[in-house]
Amino acid sequence: MKTTLDNSSPDLYKIAEARHHDPFAVLGKHAETGNDEVVRAYIPGAAEVTLVENNQPLQRIPHTDLFEWRGKPGAVAQHYRLRWQDALGNAHVAYDPYCFTSQLSQYDLGLFSAGKHWHAYRFLGAHPRTVEGIDGILFAVWAPNAERVSVIGDFNQWDGRRYPMRVHSDHGVWELFIPGLADGALYKFEIRNRDSGALHTKVDPYARRAEVRPSTASIVDTARDYQWQDAEWMQARAEANWLHQPMSTYEVHLGSWQRDDQGNFLNYRELAHRLVSHIKPLGFTHIELLPITEHPLDASWGYQTIGYYAATSRFGTPDDFRYFVDHCHLNGIAVLLDWVPGHFPKDLHGLARFDGTALYEHEDPRRGEHRDWGTYIFNYGRNEVKNFLMSNALYWLEEFHLDGLRVDAVASMIYLDYSREAGDWEPNIYGGNENLEALAFLREVNQLTHDQQPGTVIIAEESTSWPMVSRPTWLGGLGFSMKWNMGWMHDTLQYMSKDPIHRHYQHDQLTFGLLYAFTENFVLPFSHDEVVHGKQSLLHKMPGDEWQRFANLRLLYTYMFTYPGKKLLFMGCEFGQGQEWNHAATLDWYVLQYPLHKGVQTLVGDLNHLYREQPALHHYDFDHHGFEWIDCHDATQSVISYMRKTEDGFIIAVFNFTPVPRHQYRIGVPCGGMYKELLNSDSAYYGGSNLGNYDPIPATATPWMGRPYSIEMTLPPLAGVVFKLDN
Repeated sequence: MKTTLDNSSPDLYKIAEARHHDPFAVLGKHAETGNDEVVRAYIPGAAEVTLVENNQPLQRIPHTDLFEWRGKPGAVAQHYRLRWQDALGNAHVAYDPYCFTSQLSQYDLGLFSAGKHWHAYRFLGAHPRTVEGIDGILFAVWAPNAERVSVIGDFNQWDGRRYPMRVHSDHGVWELFIPGLADGALYKFEIRNRDSGALHTKVDPYARRAEVRPSTASIVDTARDYQWQDAEWMQARAEANWLHQPMSTYEVHLGSWQRDDQGNFLNYRELAHRLVSHIKPLGFTHIELLPITEHPLDASWGYQTIGYYAATSRFGTPDDFRYFVDHCHLNGIAVLLDWVPGHFPKDLHGLARFDGTALYEHEDPRRGEHRDWGTYIFNYGRNEVKNFLMSNALYWLEEFHLDGLRVDAVASMIYLDYSREAGDWEPNIYGGNENLEALAFLREVNQLTHDQQPGTVIIAEESTSWPMVSRPTWLGGLGFSMKWNMGWMHDTLQYMSKDPIHRHYQHDQLTFGLLYAFTENFVLPFSHDEVVHGKQSLLHKMPGDEWQRFANLRLLYTYMFTYPGKKLLFMGCEFGQGQEWNHAATLDWYVLQYPLHKGVQTLVGDLNHLYREQPALHHYDFDHHGFEWIDCHDATQSVISYMRKTEDGFIIAVFNFTPVPRHQYRIGVPCGGMYKELLNSDSAYYGGSNLGNYDPIPATATPWMGRPYSIEMTLPPLAGVVFKLDN
């Protein structure tokens, strides 16, 4: 019996109009009254449709693209195939997605709704699945305010009528198993809002791969079998105590570090080999990548993330990126990733107004929008949003073996009035400016990552004086492993930018930082933010003629590498890049042919090795027991001196911030013996004047600076010298 669309067929109307929220109630195989079964399919553009197994034709419902077969129960297999011919005469054969039961568990859905599914990426998104011997892709997406969600792609001509999904109404999650799809298929979700009926075409928030910009589709990525070679590294990482280990980080923007001869981006694999070959001899322990999560705009440097689970296709596939991390680990180099949970862009194909409502972002623009950046702010109080972000943090640590995350713009997350005028922000329930939901989220993600992935680090870029950022949550802290020391960085660069003749007026900028140096686990950052947007390169922040600029830069680095705290240096700074960083061009590698630039690179390598080899320079980076002033009062001559210590020994560092050599400069030392110069930034090896202390210096029993012994040294101009008791 043929059926026509009349007033008694509202469900069929809704299917034909692509607005039915429960297509499985209509499509597929169903028992009918009268002891019949019906198989119903909706295939726009099909000329005819046939059941493959019993070669029975489906009848077209007149004036529609709906087809039906009716017959006795059991005549059609549980999982049946359809054969159809499209309007162009092309033949298709496929299993009907609507003959499969739900593939999502109530356990997963319940955990997700409760905000406790730490591995939501394992069931949301697009995943290979074999159902009773039939291979396909299981799609799942969260869109609670949708009337209908469809999977669209190159496999169905991007037609939202073709593959509407099953809804789990209690959880707002939609799913569909599509048999026969394979790796590399392009897809998106078409979402119809239940209130307005507006259509929204969105990429998959949990997609593991995306097209290269300007194309925006998500890509089915079924690769799950990368053969890791870093088991020894991972075991050692889990057992190590990063608090007392050296950490010298090379910050990299992969798109502008190096490119090929035609100016094209390099693949992750080639980048791995080139980067390791460059930084391993220089002694860096870590690479920190500016965001490689998928982003549409090169000029955002990756901080306008669209694909939070997708390593950008600019540089290759997800497995190519796994190789990158693996190769670094095999060469003793850890990999950190800049992570951006503070905001996301408004691009129409992304998270913004995902199902036609403020889903991932906060509804109130006073809490949901960064006006300065033109971006949205995550709604940290919503369980599913917290799940998205916490699962994402674990995803990078687990699936890609990353050694940690650097969390961008933490201050923008924890303050409701961040960069806002009065009246443009809403106080919390206690009347304060703290974002209580964001604080709870940060504590939870820090607890989660440290518990689930021991040995990894989570580092905060937090620019205010918020207390206990890097203290455990059980002590009331935010639970970060470390925090960038922005105050030290600003004070130091401001001081170094002054003409040496005026530096004695700003001497406190060198000493003030020690008043708070051990209140947090600090990283000393000379990052990308300091060499862009008109701030000039580090080299050109330095005053004086060419020789003095380079001497100042060498002095700055020697100061940083002996000062308490872990180290971070942006790419190009290691050889004195002269031009301000430009994301659209590569570094000025050609300058390494010039002795002064080559000298800076040699010094950075020697400083890294000294920092790593001398426990006194790194063991107590976060502890006041590892530091002692020798003299912080010589403002007149702009000289400071201090000790870095462990229980087994000490290192002495002395700095002359003027171009005037200091002969017979005396400092107090704790014991007698011969003091050997380990490093001198004025060495001819580095492009300096080669003034220094060539022979070990004997300590005399001349009390000085409150110590029973003292040594008399030559202090080179604009230089730092490092000594150790020579036993």
